[in-house]
Amino acid sequence: MHQRALMPAPPRTRRDAIRHVAVVGASTVGASWTALFLARGLEVTVADPDPLAEPRLRYYIDEAWRSLRVLGVSSHGSPEHLAFTTDLGHAVSRAHFVQECAPESGTGKETVIERLDASAPAEVIIASSSASAPMSSRQARCSHPERCVVAEPCSPPHIMPLVEIVGGQLTSANTIERAMRFYASLGRKPVHVRKEIPGNVASRLQAALYREMTHLIDQEVLDVRDADAAVCWGPGLRWGIMGPALLCELGAPPGGVHHLLEHLAGPMSALWSDLGTPALTPQLRQRIVEGVRSEVGGRSRAQLAQQRDELLIGLLKLRARLSRKPRRASRAVRSQPRPTGHGPGGRQD
Repeated sequence: MHQRALMPAPPRTRRDAIRHVAVVGASTVGASWTALFLARGLEVTVADPDPLAEPRLRYYIDEAWRSLRVLGVSSHGSPEHLAFTTDLGHAVSRAHFVQECAPESGTGKETVIERLDASAPAEVIIASSSASAPMSSRQARCSHPERCVVAEPCSPPHIMPLVEIVGGQLTSANTIERAMRFYASLGRKPVHVRKEIPGNVASRLQAALYREMTHLIDQEVLDVRDADAAVCWGPGLRWGIMGPALLCELGAPPGGVHHLLEHLAGPMSALWSDLGTPALTPQLRQRIVEGVRSEVGGRSRAQLAQQRDELLIGLLKLRARLSRKPRRASRAVRSQPRPTGHGPGGRQD
């Protein structure tokens, strides 16, 4: 069985301690992480038990590299800094950081993390790209559980900045701090999730919105196409710029978010109590499937993904460009009265 020769691990320095990353699992998420690490100038070894995973991995990276060039590639970044092996232990024994992306299959994750813990140097962080089970249940059999942490991305991680950092009961504060620094150094936006909860944060927020959207479709308030339009051409545009909590400040009267919450607590609570809890019956599932197929039209999944990624990259570049400009409001803007909105339970005009 052919294996690409592994390059010697680069030496660590105080200034740049993490130079070589091992990615365990050449899944789509693993390939996306790999592309990001390579673009930031790191050496990467990908370990996967399937030798046929290597050509798929390299094809994914070649495709992702076009997007990464637009977003910006380090002067040291190159797909040539990739090595592939089927030997998990050999890959992580020389790594400075481990990104675990193995498939979800029963207790398979626990077994993989236990093997990683046995093979990787004791100071190396083992970061799991998973929200299916808490880290506390997966680190229990490890000799060094303090270095195990969840680092769940939004997909695809080579484009989407969010990374949710979640420690288990035995994860050290130092591991969380180091993981936060590492992902921030890659241009990601790590957030520290302080409690282990099913699905972590982003998935729960998406689930809450999708539940109400599904309820509205079930009640024939609107169809699938219009439900998508209501999100992406309404609050979704604002959410790509500021979070809902910060937007409350802009949607509030001059008293700000404190005034808004004080006066709209009752109406918001009433609206929350009216939100739906739909059952995904066969009839509702069929209605959603038919609605999505109509919305897709003749476009392929590849075309949809390309459209999504191009728009995401455009928004990220625009945000990066505007964030570098001095934040000085024009006289005309400063002189305008603050609009009054209705907070998170209604419009923010």
